[in-house]
Amino acid sequence: MHILVATDADYVVNDVTSALGAPGTSFTVCREGREVSRLVGTGGYDLVVLDLQVGSKGGMAVTMDLRLDESSGNAPHVKVLMLLDRQADVHLAKRSAADGWLVKPFDALTLKRAVKTVLEGPA
Repeated sequence: MHILVATDADYVVNDVTSALGAPGTSFTVCREGREVSRLVGTGGYDLVVLDLQVGSKGGMAVTMDLRLDESSGNAPHVKVLMLLDRQADVHLAKRSAADGWLVKPFDALTLKRAVKTVLEGPA
């Protein structure tokens, strides 16, 4: 499994890679939201773990870009797990068509369960 971790926060990179790191799992870290669509367009990602704020572009806008690129045939479908700053941000994740979301802070077990749910959910 190849995971794109999109965040500009070192602690999020550390939390995600330590919780999800396993044999057969690799990570690409993207610290600028504007680069996520280009990276996903190259293919090969099974999951994008997307922070609500990534550099100069928010997670909602990034997810909407991914869905628009997919619907126009310019990028493959990729599952998105959005990491939210507060419970009130859930509507942003829903409106942007994220496949799942978690409110920070989270523990490793909660993250693993969320990833499993997102990956096993509808395409």
